[in-house]
Amino acid sequence: MNKKIDLSYNDKNESLDGSLFRYAIIVSDWNREITDRLLKGAYNSLIEHGAKQEHILVKHVPGSYELPQLAQIIAKKQLYDVIICLGCVIQGETRHFEFISNAVANGCMQVSLQNSIPVVFGVLTTDNYEQAIERSGGSHGNKGVEAALTAISMARAKENL
Repeated sequence: MNKKIDLSYNDKNESLDGSLFRYAIIVSDWNREITDRLLKGAYNSLIEHGAKQEHILVKHVPGSYELPQLAQIIAKKQLYDVIICLGCVIQGETRHFEFISNAVANGCMQVSLQNSIPVVFGVLTTDNYEQAIERSGGSHGNKGVEAALTAISMARAKENL
Protein backbone atom coordinates (compact mmCIF):
# COMPACT_ATOMS: atom_id res chain seq x y z
CA MET A 1 0.00 0.00 0.00
CA ASN A 2 1.40 3.39 -1.01
CA LYS A 3 0.10 5.67 1.74
CA LYS A 4 1.06 9.33 1.51
CA ILE A 5 2.55 10.66 4.71
CA ASP A 6 2.76 14.26 5.87
CA LEU A 7 6.46 14.36 6.70
CA SER A 8 6.09 17.76 8.39
CA TYR A 9 4.01 16.37 11.23
CA ASN A 10 5.24 17.63 14.57
CA ASP A 11 3.91 16.28 17.84
CA LYS A 12 2.51 19.39 19.49
CA ASN A 13 3.23 17.84 22.90
CA GLU A 14 6.93 17.98 22.10
CA SER A 15 8.12 21.41 23.09
CA LEU A 16 10.59 22.85 20.63
CA ASP A 17 11.43 26.27 21.98
CA GLY A 18 13.12 28.29 19.27
CA SER A 19 13.01 31.62 21.11
CA LEU A 20 16.66 31.70 22.14
CA PHE A 21 18.21 31.51 18.71
CA ARG A 22 18.94 33.61 15.63
CA TYR A 23 18.16 32.14 12.21
CA ALA A 24 19.28 32.91 8.68
CA ILE A 25 17.05 31.57 5.93
CA ILE A 26 18.47 31.60 2.41
CA VAL A 27 15.96 30.85 -0.32
CA SER A 28 16.45 30.24 -4.02
CA ASP A 29 14.34 32.24 -6.45
CA TRP A 30 14.51 29.47 -9.08
CA ASN A 31 11.21 27.54 -9.06
CA ARG A 32 9.82 30.43 -7.03
CA GLU A 33 6.29 29.04 -6.73
CA ILE A 34 7.78 26.11 -4.82
CA THR A 35 10.43 27.98 -2.85
CA ASP A 36 7.96 30.64 -1.69
CA ARG A 37 5.91 27.82 -0.16
CA LEU A 38 9.02 26.40 1.51
CA LEU A 39 9.91 29.83 2.89
CA LYS A 40 6.41 30.41 4.23
CA GLY A 41 6.47 27.00 5.94
CA ALA A 42 9.90 27.55 7.49
CA TYR A 43 9.27 31.11 8.60
CA ASN A 44 5.84 30.39 10.10
CA SER A 45 7.15 27.30 11.86
CA LEU A 46 9.99 29.26 13.47
CA ILE A 47 7.53 31.90 14.68
CA GLU A 48 5.13 29.20 15.92
CA HIS A 49 7.97 27.77 18.00
CA GLY A 50 8.88 31.08 19.62
CA ALA A 51 11.43 32.64 17.30
CA LYS A 52 11.28 36.42 17.22
CA GLN A 53 10.76 38.08 13.84
CA GLU A 54 13.76 40.33 14.43
CA HIS A 55 15.91 37.21 14.91
CA ILE A 56 15.09 35.79 11.49
CA LEU A 57 17.07 36.98 8.48
CA VAL A 58 15.66 36.08 5.05
CA LYS A 59 17.90 36.43 1.99
CA HIS A 60 17.25 35.42 -1.61
CA VAL A 61 19.67 34.01 -4.16
CA PRO A 62 19.07 33.40 -7.90
CA GLY A 63 19.23 29.59 -7.77
CA SER A 64 19.99 26.64 -5.52
CA TYR A 65 23.61 26.56 -6.71
CA GLU A 66 24.18 29.89 -4.95
CA LEU A 67 22.83 28.74 -1.57
CA PRO A 68 26.15 27.50 -0.13
CA GLN A 69 27.96 30.64 -1.33
CA LEU A 70 25.72 32.98 0.65
CA ALA A 71 25.60 30.50 3.54
CA GLN A 72 29.40 30.76 3.77
CA ILE A 73 29.29 34.57 3.86
CA ILE A 74 26.62 34.53 6.57
CA ALA A 75 28.37 31.82 8.60
CA LYS A 76 31.63 33.78 8.66
CA LYS A 77 29.82 36.75 10.25
CA GLN A 78 28.92 34.50 13.22
CA LEU A 79 25.67 36.38 13.89
CA TYR A 80 23.30 33.42 13.52
CA ASP A 81 22.96 30.14 15.38
CA VAL A 82 21.77 28.18 12.37
CA ILE A 83 21.34 28.67 8.63
CA ILE A 84 18.47 27.17 6.65
CA CYS A 85 18.95 26.72 2.90
CA LEU A 86 15.75 26.35 0.88
CA GLY A 87 15.57 25.52 -2.81
CA CYS A 88 14.09 23.26 -5.44
CA VAL A 89 15.91 21.36 -8.17
CA ILE A 90 13.68 19.41 -10.56
CA GLN A 91 15.00 16.62 -12.79
CA GLY A 92 15.22 17.59 -16.44
CA GLU A 93 16.38 15.79 -19.54
CA THR A 94 20.10 16.33 -18.89
CA ARG A 95 22.54 15.51 -16.09
CA HIS A 96 22.46 19.15 -14.94
CA PHE A 97 20.12 18.06 -12.11
CA GLU A 98 22.74 15.69 -10.69
CA PHE A 99 25.53 18.25 -10.80
CA ILE A 100 23.48 20.98 -9.14
CA SER A 101 21.98 18.69 -6.47
CA ASN A 102 25.37 17.24 -5.52
CA ALA A 103 27.11 20.62 -5.52
CA VAL A 104 24.47 22.20 -3.29
CA ALA A 105 24.34 19.30 -0.81
CA ASN A 106 28.12 19.09 -0.56
CA GLY A 107 28.47 22.87 -0.39
CA CYS A 108 26.00 23.18 2.49
CA MET A 109 27.79 20.43 4.42
CA GLN A 110 31.19 22.06 3.81
CA VAL A 111 29.93 25.40 5.12
CA SER A 112 28.56 23.70 8.21
CA LEU A 113 31.74 21.78 8.97
CA GLN A 114 34.13 24.63 8.19
CA ASN A 115 32.28 27.13 10.37
CA SER A 116 30.89 24.90 13.16
CA ILE A 117 27.36 26.13 12.49
CA PRO A 118 24.41 23.97 11.52
CA VAL A 119 23.40 24.46 7.89
CA VAL A 120 20.05 22.79 7.24
CA PHE A 121 19.51 21.32 3.78
CA GLY A 122 15.94 22.20 2.87
CA VAL A 123 16.38 21.73 -0.86
CA LEU A 124 13.88 19.62 -2.75
CA THR A 125 15.41 17.35 -5.39
CA THR A 126 12.44 15.89 -7.21
CA ASP A 127 11.77 14.00 -10.40
CA ASN A 128 9.01 16.38 -11.47
CA TYR A 129 7.02 19.49 -10.62
CA GLU A 130 4.14 17.53 -9.08
CA GLN A 131 6.49 15.94 -6.53
CA ALA A 132 7.80 19.40 -5.65
CA ILE A 133 4.24 20.64 -5.02
CA GLU A 134 3.52 17.59 -2.82
CA ARG A 135 6.62 18.33 -0.71
CA SER A 136 6.07 22.07 -0.39
CA GLY A 137 2.71 22.03 1.33
CA GLY A 138 0.92 19.14 -0.36
CA SER A 139 0.18 15.64 0.84
CA HIS A 140 3.82 14.99 1.79
CA GLY A 141 4.02 18.03 4.03
CA ASN A 142 6.31 20.99 3.67
CA LYS A 143 10.08 20.55 3.61
CA GLY A 144 10.36 24.15 4.82
CA VAL A 145 8.59 23.22 8.05
CA GLU A 146 10.89 20.23 8.45
CA ALA A 147 13.92 22.44 7.88
CA ALA A 148 12.76 24.89 10.56
CA LEU A 149 12.19 22.11 13.09
CA THR A 150 15.60 20.68 12.28
CA ALA A 151 17.15 24.13 12.71
CA ILE A 152 15.66 24.54 16.17
CA SER A 153 16.77 21.04 17.17
CA MET A 154 20.31 21.60 15.90
CA ALA A 155 20.62 25.01 17.58
CA ARG A 156 19.47 23.44 20.86
CA ALA A 157 21.87 20.52 20.46
CA LYS A 158 24.79 22.88 19.82
CA GLU A 159 23.86 25.02 22.83
CA ASN A 160 23.69 21.96 25.10
CA LEU A 161 27.26 20.84 24.39
